[in-house]
Amino acid sequence: MKAHIKITLKNGVLDPQGKAIQGALGHLGISGVGDVRQGKFIEVELAETDEAKARATVEKMCRELLANMVIENYAFELVR
Repeated sequence: MKAHIKITLKNGVLDPQGKAIQGALGHLGISGVGDVRQGKFIEVELAETDEAKARATVEKMCRELLANMVIENYAFELVR
């Protein structure tokens, strides 16, 4: 089973990398792009086959290591 984890900055947290991407898109002549926010995507292979246990494991990973709970949100899905 795999976990697909998406980590993004919370609303209201400044995102200088997103602003840099937005500016670079404008310099490339790409118009019509509004606000840009960047984040992280992490794929984790899990040995666990029980979905409830896998969810608990991924929650623990996210809360204790992968996401900075002060400034980031996370969401994940389990894929078989």
